[in-house]
Amino acid sequence: MQDVILSNRGNFYLNFKIIHLNFTDLNLIEPIAKAIQEQGYTTPTPIQERSIPEILQGRDFLGCAQTGTGKTAAFAIPILQNLSKNKIPNKNIKALILTPTRELAIQIEENIHAYGKYLPLKELVIFGGVKQGNQEAALKKGVDILVATPGRLLDFIAQGIISLKNLEIFVLDEADRMLDMGFVHDVKRIIKLLPQKRQTLFFSATMPGEIQKLANSILNNPVKVEVTPVSSTADTIKQSVYFVEKENKLNLLSHILQNDISDSVLVFARTKHGADKIARKLQKDNISAEAIHGNKSQNARQNALNNFKSGKTRVLVATDIAARGIDIDELKFVINFELSDVSETYVHRIGRTGRAGAEGTSISFVDGLDLLNLKNTEKLIGKKIPVIKNHPFHTDDLVAQKRDSNNKPVPAGAERPNKPNNNSRPNNNRNKKKPKPSETASTGFKKPKNKNFTRKK
Repeated sequence: MQDVILSNRGNFYLNFKIIHLNFTDLNLIEPIAKAIQEQGYTTPTPIQERSIPEILQGRDFLGCAQTGTGKTAAFAIPILQNLSKNKIPNKNIKALILTPTRELAIQIEENIHAYGKYLPLKELVIFGGVKQGNQEAALKKGVDILVATPGRLLDFIAQGIISLKNLEIFVLDEADRMLDMGFVHDVKRIIKLLPQKRQTLFFSATMPGEIQKLANSILNNPVKVEVTPVSSTADTIKQSVYFVEKENKLNLLSHILQNDISDSVLVFARTKHGADKIARKLQKDNISAEAIHGNKSQNARQNALNNFKSGKTRVLVATDIAARGIDIDELKFVINFELSDVSETYVHRIGRTGRAGAEGTSISFVDGLDLLNLKNTEKLIGKKIPVIKNHPFHTDDLVAQKRDSNNKPVPAGAERPNKPNNNSRPNNNRNKKKPKPSETASTGFKKPKNKNFTRKK
């Protein structure tokens, strides 16, 4: 039995000697072996190598794996093989894969279709934001593997269209994102509707306390594997930083796309408004670009994604949530227009390139507001990111800034929070609870510099 070690962050690790296998070593049936060979798969990624044999044996599985590790194939391939053993076809849903976003659900269903193209199994994806007619009609014809987002699944269950009483396999994917997006209560409602006797596969990029508690409650003696912690970046990704003033970022992006990069590029923007602004600027400069974010309709988002995959659109500008369903093996370039305030997001973003051993390049634009985030990101990943200076907008004069309660940039004079701050923004109310941005914005009030000022209620 392999030893399982629980770290202080609640993550599990397996101690074992890595033996590099080929897919031919995994005892896959011929229809699946043929299909994945056509997809160009020869060597399984670490998560695939460690999970496929265990899932084939019917074991519950807990995988802590970040974006780009190949975890979809890690659970989809053994599910297809196990379900293919059932010689008596019926209309019952036998496997349910629950995922947080529509884009990710579509991507998983596409992968399952590709891996199972030579099997007589039916798969279907259901999600909200579109009329349910076509999805309902497909369900009534019978589905073996259902990929779903929580809201639409609960809608169909409430209408009596879906029954999960004959379910054999349950997959919870991107569990930490379910928590972040507020779906954890829906997930718990769905779990209560599942049969007690089932195989459960649980995947999450990180393991916060609530997710660990959920995993413990639904898994039965699982095999537990963490492939790569969220704080690490793939060695195949060439990372770099461009120092640039905020007002020059759009021009720098156009310059790079017109002079340095000819391939498709995924650009990450901090906000939905920012994503639209970037796309408009690139279009104005005759660079084909589209934005994808939560305010776009489902059809608009899917069309933009399809155009990007097909090469019709060269640049896709995305917010972090909208990008979760983007899975393109050939993507070579990722550009961070801004760095996220959450350092782990950097790892997820650049994980869109350099996937499954391929080479990739990530470029991060850093202005004054990004300097502190850069420092925190480098601390997280344990390395300095090289600075590229040979571009027309380079500056050595960046001043660290942060956002105040009105989301406006102010000097980041609090880099040493334990010492008095002698700049023009004294911290006289260190122990007082600061108002939330929404509260401040609603009153239109900005705290004055005069410490003796008292605002009348």
